[in-house]
Amino acid sequence: MPQRLPSSPPILPGLAYIRPLGSGGFADVFLYGQDMPRRDVAVKVLPSDVRDADLLRMFNAEADVLAHLSAHPSIVTVYQAGISADGRPYIVMEFCPGSLAQRYRVERIPVAEVLSIGVRMSGALESAHHAGLIHRDVKPSNILVTTFGAPVLADFGISSSLVRQGADEMLAMSVPWSAPEVIAEQTAGTVSSEVWSLGATIYSLLAGQSPFERREKGQNSREQLRRRIARATYTDISRSDVPASLQAVLAKSMSRNPADRYASAREFGEALQAVQIEAGMPATPLEVPAAEWAPAARSIDFADGTLRGPARSRIERDGARKLRGTSGMAGYVRDEDTDIATPVSSGSKVLPWILASATLVTAGAVVVAALFATGVLR
Repeated sequence: MPQRLPSSPPILPGLAYIRPLGSGGFADVFLYGQDMPRRDVAVKVLPSDVRDADLLRMFNAEADVLAHLSAHPSIVTVYQAGISADGRPYIVMEFCPGSLAQRYRVERIPVAEVLSIGVRMSGALESAHHAGLIHRDVKPSNILVTTFGAPVLADFGISSSLVRQGADEMLAMSVPWSAPEVIAEQTAGTVSSEVWSLGATIYSLLAGQSPFERREKGQNSREQLRRRIARATYTDISRSDVPASLQAVLAKSMSRNPADRYASAREFGEALQAVQIEAGMPATPLEVPAAEWAPAARSIDFADGTLRGPARSRIERDGARKLRGTSGMAGYVRDEDTDIATPVSSGSKVLPWILASATLVTAGAVVVAALFATGVLR
C-alpha cells in the first residue's frame, strides 16, 4: 500500500508554522511557534479528507487521555485541542525534540539509563492503568525525550478502557513489541500485555533490536515475527554489562503465560528498582498515583467520533500584522476569533483627513492671532 502523503499545515490562531515533524498512519505532526506564552509546540493534525469515524474516535480519545494523564512527569503534556478553519481536528502538545525511535539501533545505550527509562515508563503506565486506561502501543518510538532530556510516554491514539472491552474493540498492534495473546488476537490489550510490551521495549533498548528480530536479511517479515512471538522463548541479551538479575526481570515480564508475568506495571518498576540498588545505582523514583487519588469526574468516551472543540470561523490571511509607521503595542492588530482580516471601512479612511483639516484650521487661527498681537496685522 503506498504511503500517504503528508497534509499541509493548518493556519491556527496564535501559532506560527515552522516545519514538519513527521507523519504517521493517520495523522501529521508539525512544529509551530506559540505567540503567548512564547514556546515551540507540536501540533498533531488529521488530514482534511479524513471522515472515518474510527479515526475521529481515536483522535478524540488521545486528546482526552492526555488531558487526563499529562500532569504525570513521564507522560507528554497536552495544551489544547480544537478544529482548524479548514475543518481539521488538531491537538497542541509539548514539543519533544528527540525520541528513542532509532537511537537504540545506532548507539549502545548505558544500562543505567535504560533502567531509569524503564522505571519512569512503569510509573507512567501504572498511572494510566490506575485511571482505567491502557496505552496499547508501548514501543521505543513512542518514548519521546523532552528538552530537559527526560523520557515521556506519548501517542495514546489507540488507547482504550480497561473496563470497555468487547467484540467491537479495534485491534491495533506494533508486532515486534506485542504480547503473544495480542498477536493471537485473543485480546485487544490488558495490563499484562502492557507489561510484556514494556519488557520488550527495554530489551530493545539494550539489545539494539526488538526481542524476536533476526540479524539476517529477509528474516523479519511481519508473519515471521508473529510466529516467533507466539512461541515466546526468551533469549538473553548478548551484552556483558547487562546483569543476570536484569535478564531475569525481563524474562519474567515477557513470559508466554500472562499469569507468570508481573501483576502490574508498578510491580515491574519495583523489580527494575531492585536491579538498580543491587548494582549500586540510585533508584529512580517510581511516580505512581497516591492511594486516595481518583480519576477526573468526567470519564473518557472512547466511542465519541464527533468533531468537537473550538473552531476558527475563517482562515487568517496574515499572522500578527504590524501597521505601517507605528511601533510598540499599539502597532499590532488584535488577534481574536472575530474577523480580524476585515478591510478598513470607507468611514475609517475619511476620518484621518477630517482630523488633519481641523488641525490645519486651528494652526492657522493661532498664527493670525499672533500676528495681530505683535502688530504685524492691524
